[in-house]
Amino acid sequence: MKTLPGRRTRMLAATTATAGLVLLTACTSSDDGGSGSTTAAGGVELVKAGQLTTCTHLPYPPFQSEIDGKVQGFDVALIDLVAEDLGVKQEIVDTPFENFKTGAFLNSGECDLAAAGMTITEERKKNVGFSDPYFNATQAVLVGKDSGVTSLADVKSENVKLGAQAQTTGEDHVKKEGLDPVSFESSDAVLNGLRTGQVKAVVIDYPVVQGWLKDRANADAFEVAEQIDTGEEYGVTVKKGNTALREAINKALADARADGTYKKLYERWIGPYDESAASPAAS
Repeated sequence: MKTLPGRRTRMLAATTATAGLVLLTACTSSDDGGSGSTTAAGGVELVKAGQLTTCTHLPYPPFQSEIDGKVQGFDVALIDLVAEDLGVKQEIVDTPFENFKTGAFLNSGECDLAAAGMTITEERKKNVGFSDPYFNATQAVLVGKDSGVTSLADVKSENVKLGAQAQTTGEDHVKKEGLDPVSFESSDAVLNGLRTGQVKAVVIDYPVVQGWLKDRANADAFEVAEQIDTGEEYGVTVKKGNTALREAINKALADARADGTYKKLYERWIGPYDESAASPAAS
């Protein structure tokens, strides 16, 4: 497995996901915008006063990526809703994905939560607390249109060189299938590996592939050979035992489903609304 580079953090301003969504910059009455109380609405304790600090890993469109110099995407928009409920603004820290498994930046007090298109697994539950699931994800095998590959089975039987993003469930899945993929640090690197011929096929979350294929050049060159239902559900993580923030996230997600905001954000960032992908059962 390729070793990810050392710690890199960049504070990045999150933007609202819809024109009608106003991200509140005011803090609670006990907060002075930086040096006052870190208690937000509902008694939620935050690592920094006046902001909800989110750890993520860039880029991972359509869930989070820099667009026109601002971090945007489906996950960003959902966490904006949580921040709005708490009466604060969202700030984003870009971190290596490997830290999401261990909860390192949550435990160190650098971030309040992590949102990065992350699958809920029993292994990860040992280190972090998960919100209710907010998205059902499948894996996709993406290949060149002239590859002749029609499935992951073809990749294996024909010894096709395969790529995957390091530390992800896609990589885990193909390893369990007996394959030895080339590990890439980011989703951008995965796509670049396919473009440049470093690999002839890649496995990654299907919504990411959907985003790639919106680009005409990618759509002309590549196609989905197979979708693989691995039963994955995405969740937002908090420091283990942070019940107040976990409940605030769950409430924001439930409210967004009830009032139609979730559907609007899904259609903006993911594509045509898919009830099966959008409505995982609460854990």
